Amino acid sequence: MKSKQLLSICLFLLCLWSCNQKPNGTIVQTPPKQQKDNPLFSLDELEHRTFLWFWDLVDKNFQVPDRHPQRDFTSIAATGFGLTAYCIGAERHYVSRAQAAERVVKTLRALWTMPQGEAKSGVSGYKGFYYHFLDHEKSLRFRDVELSTIDTGLLMAGVMSVMSYFDKNDPTENEIRELSDKLYRRVDWTFFLNDNKNLSMGYHPERGFLKNEWIGYNEAMVLLVLAMGSPTHPIPADCWERWCAPYRWETYKGQEHINFEPLFGHQYSQMYIDFRGIKDAYMSKKGIDYFENSRRATLAQRSYAIDNPNGYKNYGANEWGLTACDGPRDTSLVINGKKHNFQTYSARGAASIRVIDDGTIAPTAVAGSLPFAPEVCLPAIENMWNKYRNTPLVTEYGFKDAYNPTYTFYSSNNANPNITEGGWIDRDYLGIDQGPIVIQIENHRSNLVWNLMKKNPYVVAGLRKAGFKGGWLDSDKK
Repeated sequence: MKSKQLLSICLFLLCLWSCNQKPNGTIVQTPPKQQKDNPLFSLDELEHRTFLWFWDLVDKNFQVPDRHPQRDFTSIAATGFGLTAYCIGAERHYVSRAQAAERVVKTLRALWTMPQGEAKSGVSGYKGFYYHFLDHEKSLRFRDVELSTIDTGLLMAGVMSVMSYFDKNDPTENEIRELSDKLYRRVDWTFFLNDNKNLSMGYHPERGFLKNEWIGYNEAMVLLVLAMGSPTHPIPADCWERWCAPYRWETYKGQEHINFEPLFGHQYSQMYIDFRGIKDAYMSKKGIDYFENSRRATLAQRSYAIDNPNGYKNYGANEWGLTACDGPRDTSLVINGKKHNFQTYSARGAASIRVIDDGTIAPTAVAGSLPFAPEVCLPAIENMWNKYRNTPLVTEYGFKDAYNPTYTFYSSNNANPNITEGGWIDRDYLGIDQGPIVIQIENHRSNLVWNLMKKNPYVVAGLRKAGFKGGWLDSDKK
């Protein structure tokens, strides 16, 4: 039963992520130019370029695009990542603190004034939640996308980060804290509690709540923590026990841990919450924390790439990384006598539960795990940058979403400029890739985002309500 529940979540996520793939979308900007003679790798160069993606590409309503150069709609989760990126930009002096504060306050004003309501169109959200994607013109619901719990949760994580970072007593920073508090308090988390007393994954005004619910290990830990910590519409504390019930504690590639295939599931919540040394009841019994769990998952996936059971090109100790990302094409091909199923957008990953792998590598998978295992992630990021720095994989905003060296099947009858003799390279950057790169690099370098969230009373309240104890959480008690 637990396996089926987790399978349903993964399948839903795959469907949800796949709506990002728009093969017939209109490119309204010219593709980023390939930069010849890119400098050799440095962590600051990658962090700075990735920050600029958020800084340069917002629309007139200060919302962050889902992808670029294809530009169909904004992503509410990417806007949350953007808010956090502005804190990083100020801290690294990529922009001044005043510039970052001005960008943040304009973003928050836009979010606060976007129309909310029960209507099927002409609104941006309902009950404090936001639709997964918004249009670029008026920031209204894009087509019939869902009112999204996880994307709103990630947005609110970004909101909490700016609430804690901009702590000076001046008009702009005072307004940032006030708007952040109002946005968070407006979210009615209880609206999404289903008959099982778990959070539904989404809601369509046309047909109601999604049957899929947030339980089991995945990227939504931060969602539950924020929902529990709410001073206005909190969900019950026992939601956490139900969340943990379907965990899959198994050994994969020599690593004993809670398994989940794509690495984004191990990264998104830990971009914001420092789980080092703090444990809930489940992890107390296992003798590790969630940070160590993500470290083991990272090492296991690297071991899978070294083993390379499907014989994909370039897989190895310093070239690996499976997570949700674009891919070359939905097709099956026979290579060296073996059938391979290639995909477009897919939640790729490797774990005891299942393996979804077609040779497509996502640099964000490695960069987003940098704090967990820097000894293996940093050499891989450096290798991918230096190896591909004079290809379209590395341009002015850092790494593109993904590439596949195995897929070299170019046909003049099905011309695709992304496919060359060297393989397929994505044409787009994705906001939900860029966020883990810039945020986790900064956490690795300075702990900045983790330390911000430790100061946030709502995050602390949510963790304690979920039963977390120890480490910095106990030392923070007043």
